[in-house]
Amino acid sequence: MADPNAPLYWLTSKLERISPLDKEDIDRVAALSFKIERVPRFRRLVREGDVPDQCCLLASGYACRYKEASNGARQIVSFHLRGDLLDIQHLLLARADHSLETITPATVAWIPKSELLRLAWERPNVGKALWRDSLVDASIFREWVLNVGRRDAKTRIAHMLCEFVARCQAAELGSADRFEFPMTQEQVGDATGMTSVHVNRSLKALDGDGAIERDRNRFKVLDWQQLCSIADFDPAYLHAAA
Repeated sequence: MADPNAPLYWLTSKLERISPLDKEDIDRVAALSFKIERVPRFRRLVREGDVPDQCCLLASGYACRYKEASNGARQIVSFHLRGDLLDIQHLLLARADHSLETITPATVAWIPKSELLRLAWERPNVGKALWRDSLVDASIFREWVLNVGRRDAKTRIAHMLCEFVARCQAAELGSADRFEFPMTQEQVGDATGMTSVHVNRSLKALDGDGAIERDRNRFKVLDWQQLCSIADFDPAYLHAAA
């Protein structure tokens, strides 16, 4: 029986959700070599311009990808949770074009890039799952561009919450009934192109609408359909079905 405490369990679990794997595929993923590292929050895992020789699997905790402008302003381009390969594109792209940072204390597993790439070629089901994972990433990026560029402040925040809940449910990390939202208001602002003041104002508006209830970073969705309506949220872009 698979061990949920094994770091690669969550990678296998995610890949199986994305695309079918047979027993040998699963055994080969589980046999990948890796190095475990426990890191504090705000630890930079990859810096833009690095040439990584390992891929980073998030085994616990939360992380984000971001870009920095020449003036130092930061744009978070994605949030990540347990089971995510944070830099899957480095299998085929040599140089990092963004940075990775933990949001909370986290456990990461560093997997040799050459080993993971070889597995993708030798086991077509694994290769297809990794390819599909990168395509879903791209789909999420497109939705985030729409969110930042064309939705109002309250809708942006509502959409981010809906996506986070949907992804947490898939990763067995919570549900709309009760979940922890680990991002600070500043980080949410960096992801939505808003100030912390506007983020706080938008969260209060969602409280006032009766869509959510929150106690610091503990959230509860009171009316999922209402929140989705406010958010203009359609989960089709997450491509949950394989």
